[in-house]
Amino acid sequence: MKGTTALCEISMNATTQLARTPLNDWHVAHHGRMVDFAGWSMPVQYTSIVEEHLATRRRAGMFDISHMGRLKVTGPDAARFLDCLLSRQVADMRPGQIRYTLICDATGGILDDVLVYFLEKSEQGPEFRLVVNASNRVKIVDWLKDRVIEFQARVTDDTTRTAMIAVQGPRAVALVDSCSNGALGSVKTYRGTTGRFCDQPCYLSRTGYTGEDGGEIICDATTAAEIWETLFAQGGGDGLRACGLGARDTLRLEAAMPLYGHELSENINPVQAGLEFAVTLGERDFIGREAIEESLGDETLPLRVGLQLAGKRVARQGSPIRYQDQTVGEVTSGTFSPTLEKPIAMGYVAASLARVDPPLSIEIRGKSYPASIVPLPFYQRPK
Repeated sequence: MKGTTALCEISMNATTQLARTPLNDWHVAHHGRMVDFAGWSMPVQYTSIVEEHLATRRRAGMFDISHMGRLKVTGPDAARFLDCLLSRQVADMRPGQIRYTLICDATGGILDDVLVYFLEKSEQGPEFRLVVNASNRVKIVDWLKDRVIEFQARVTDDTTRTAMIAVQGPRAVALVDSCSNGALGSVKTYRGTTGRFCDQPCYLSRTGYTGEDGGEIICDATTAAEIWETLFAQGGGDGLRACGLGARDTLRLEAAMPLYGHELSENINPVQAGLEFAVTLGERDFIGREAIEESLGDETLPLRVGLQLAGKRVARQGSPIRYQDQTVGEVTSGTFSPTLEKPIAMGYVAASLARVDPPLSIEIRGKSYPASIVPLPFYQRPK
């Protein structure tokens, strides 16, 4: 795949029976290059990854993200249940709030990074939604259901009954509002609200995975195609582009957003990943809390850093990071940044090196190339 990170979940195995999103026919009809992504048939690109990337940065890009897991947690004990599992507290959330959080095991290792939505509160108790990574959906559903039996709460997997569309970029919010009831522009970042799109109910959230402003639409699977077509027709004249997984990956890498299977895994804890903001300790107990707290002062743990390479060569996942002829870490993601026009990467190095800027090198196909540690994110959108 040219010009992007080799996504760990992608496979070209055509013999596998893949799940299809409600927008699959549209992708095929519009020449999307379909690949296996976490068991789903997904478009990696339509034209050029760079073109789709730059369209999102400059105007607007539209992404089918229906492969992401969408889980409901309901019942009188829903908040108490989630507070035992998530790294950020939900008991103090209000309807409409959305938080980035983590699900960890007892060692502090990250099982998944998720968004938790507080949808509403009724006589039956609060209603939450978790949006989880496609590759971790089954694991997380099992993890939740194994533990919910101790609570008056219920876990429901709504993934196949719903669809999810992301519209990202400087013109994204205005585009979504022009096709709906104008609700997205009225909410702040990491907030959501119920709305109507094509006269159908949906949930609109001011969230995304590109570093740009924009929103995500969760709707019934049966209405997804109409919503997608409406957005495409309305935004096409204003530069909207349908975008695939390739551009989504280069965009999130420029914004230094971690990807599960690359920067995040069960062998990495939140402190190492630089995600302390996604952990609230206080007096609350949750799975992994003790291990995470202990890691706060552990100088032996490698830390996530941003890397900039000299020249044009791109480092890929697994490329060794070297200092004074010693391997001191490895690259977790790398690409040639279309926005910055230079190779960038993220990886883990020893804590003693992460806090300074030593003369590093990255080994690519047996040759060493100079690299330096740079602040994250690589790209930050203008305010």
